[in-house]
Amino acid sequence: LELMNIIWELGGGTVNEVLSRLPKGRQLAYTTVSTMLRILEQKKVLSSQKQGRGHFYSPLIKKKDYGAKSVKHIVQNVFDGAPLKLVKTLIDSKNLSSDDIQQLQQMIEERLEK
Repeated sequence: LELMNIIWELGGGTVNEVLSRLPKGRQLAYTTVSTMLRILEQKKVLSSQKQGRGHFYSPLIKKKDYGAKSVKHIVQNVFDGAPLKLVKTLIDSKNLSSDDIQQLQQMIEERLEK
């Protein structure tokens, strides 16, 4: 996900470009990043085009779509397929501000009106 976030931010990039965008203190070897990007390509998340001696990687999935797919996976595998359990966990985590809760209430009301 860390590498995908960089690729999404750049709109695509080479191994060196991804390496240069890693946070300070996060030292990964060129070969490690290259291997991870190739694995993401095998999983059909990235595509690559030969560029000189290396490759240019482009995202095949939008960040929003990846997020939705990830949430579905988490609901299914962590919360026994019950989205309400996920929502309850988020609310119980006490990381939600009162503004967050108000927005959540508004979203629920809007959904009920549909």
